[in-house]
Formats: sequence, structure tokens, C-alpha cells
Amino acid sequence: MTNAKPKRNRAIVIGGSLGGLFAGNMLKKAGWDVDIYERSAHDLDSRGGGVVLQPDVVEVFREAGVDIGAMSLGVPSKNRVVYRKDGSIQDKRPAPQMQTSWPLIYSTMKETFGDAHYHRGRVLTSIEQDEDAKTVTAIFEDGSRETGDLLVGADGNGSTVRQLIWPDAKPAYAGYLAWRGLIPENDLTPAARDGLLGDFGFSNTTGSHILGYLVPGENNTTDPGKRFYNWVWYRVADDETLAKIMTDKDGKQRGYSMPEGKLSADWKAHVYREADALLPAPFREAVHSTQEPFAQAIRDLTVPSMVNGRVILLGDAAFVPRPHTAASTSKAAANALALYDALARTPEDVDAALERWEPGQMMLGNMLYRQGTQAGDSLLFRKDMSERVG
Repeated sequence: MTNAKPKRNRAIVIGGSLGGLFAGNMLKKAGWDVDIYERSAHDLDSRGGGVVLQPDVVEVFREAGVDIGAMSLGVPSKNRVVYRKDGSIQDKRPAPQMQTSWPLIYSTMKETFGDAHYHRGRVLTSIEQDEDAKTVTAIFEDGSRETGDLLVGADGNGSTVRQLIWPDAKPAYAGYLAWRGLIPENDLTPAARDGLLGDFGFSNTTGSHILGYLVPGENNTTDPGKRFYNWVWYRVADDETLAKIMTDKDGKQRGYSMPEGKLSADWKAHVYREADALLPAPFREAVHSTQEPFAQAIRDLTVPSMVNGRVILLGDAAFVPRPHTAASTSKAAANALALYDALARTPEDVDAALERWEPGQMMLGNMLYRQGTQAGDSLLFRKDMSERVG
């Protein structure tokens, strides 16, 4: 008589971006069968959006088996430089760190997870849990159903999983937005290259805060001359102004995110005018060198819990820290690492693992929420706000 193999646990991960891929790879390492379901029918693309590389992301790479010694993880910066409005340097100090890009992390994690269990074009519509909350079923728009032992909501700040299970937890607009730009470094003027490249730059005035740094370029290259310069410019905007900004050049209302290439001509011209009025020369020239600025509204999100039976929230589906913390990506990585650790400790008791996992992740999310709120409010609202957008 042969002994039957023990049943492998199955995880259903909703969301195929960074949080979902972190979770998927860590659950695979824990010995689970994992399927990731992404609503988009196409590969995701964040056009090189900059990410400050944090240790938790590197640790997920290591745990997932990525040979980090054989790849370049990002572009280093040497100093933190703060510019006054007139272009003079207010402060410059050594602060070496690494900046990477969204596509580098995404492509690395997706290749590691593989294509066989990564499903595109699957839109979640409802969730069912059995009476004992030992299994959970995801129901999709096409009528298909998938049942597993755990459902991970890693579907970002607009999470469908959160809306279904935690309907009262909704993102709130923080009162300002981020204009953004991504430029091939050689498209910068010589003066801008001399002032900005190689360092992490900042400038702050009333209702205005800009920062910028180099990130990998096309195909994740970090070769000099082929990298991108990533700038992020925070500006105060009331609800009415935000709605106007988020109406694209075709008249479509985009809500809280304006993709590259969709900003209306009037608002593009507005960005260039404000750069002339508010920014020191290196940043002003970087903004003018950007043919297609894009934008995202800054929003806050907290949740009362991250576990409901066998449904959990991870990454920005649970907490959205303001970007001043540089911790959104690393928080998702930390959530996934902690989930792996909890499941590895009690592989036969999923409920005990989730009970162990949740408190620390709630503490981390709330801490980053407080830090980000305090930093953003201090940077953008500390004076009379006389220099608003609009």
C-alpha cells in the first residue's frame, strides 16, 4: 500500500503587478500551487516609473532565486542635493542609494514566476467563502470559477477584492497631485545634465515639491547615455482643478491617473508655464525637455484589517502610503516575505499563519501611512498655499 501524497495548498492571487508577483513567487517558495489573475489582457507597462530600491525588494529577488549578482539592479546616486528657487544649492550631502524602475522589477519577477500560471484578461466580480472559511472561490466576469485555500488581493489601490470584502475602506484624495516625466538622459540640456545626473535632486517652494533621479532605460539598461531621468513634481490642486486635469485630450475622465501621452494640450502648456515660474533652472529644463508629462493624484488609504477568513489584502490594496516614504513597492515586498515566513512556520495550519502574519503588516501599513501623511502635509501645506495649481 502506497502513501498518498499530501494535498498541496492552492493560492489565487488577484492582480498581476508587483504585489501579486511578489506574493506569487513567495507562495511558490512556500510549496503552494499558485495562479495569478490579472484583469488587463496585455502585459503591464509603467513606462520606467522610478522606484527607490529598498532591501525588502532585493530580499524577495534572493528568496525567489534571482541571481542578483548577474544583473544590474538600478542606477546609483551619490548625493542628495537641494536647490533653491534661484538655482543655487541650498544643501548637498553624501547619501549613496540605488534607484531602479518599475519595469525592471516587474519583468524580473514575472520571468521568475513564469507564464504557465499567469492569466491575463481575467476580471474578478465576486468572492465566495465556505461556511468554515477553509476555502475561497473567485468568480470572474466570464463566468469561470477558481477555488483555493487562500485568495490574495494584490490588485492595487483600486482593489476589487477590497471593494468586495472591505467596502467601507476607500482611498481619499490628499489635496495634491504629482506631475511626472520620464526622459532619455541625452534629451536633457547640457546644463540640466550637469546639475541633475548622478545625484538625487530636490527643490521645494510653497505648494510645490519636485525631485528627480536616474533610472534604468529601455530593456532595463543601466549603461550611461541610455538611462532615463525620472522627475516627480508635487503640486497642490483642489477637487475641481483635479477633475479638469484628469480629463484627457479626448475628453475622457481618467479619475486619478493620467497616462503618458493623454494629457490635454492646455494642461501640458500649464505645466511648462509653472515650471518657468516655480522651478530652479536644472528642473525647469528637465520639465521642458519632457514631451509627454503625465500625472497621478496622491491618495491615502488604510484598512481596518488585512485578513477575512481565507481572503487577505497585500500591498497597495491594503495601505497606500504617500510616495514621500519611497515605500509602496517595498511594503508589498515586505508583506509577501512575511507571508512566506508565517506559512513556512505552520505549513499545516493556514489560519494560524494568517493570524501571525496580520498584526505586523497592519503595524507597518499604519506606520507608513502616518509617516507619508506627515511628510506630504509638511512639504505641500506648510505655508499659506498661495501658489496653487490653476
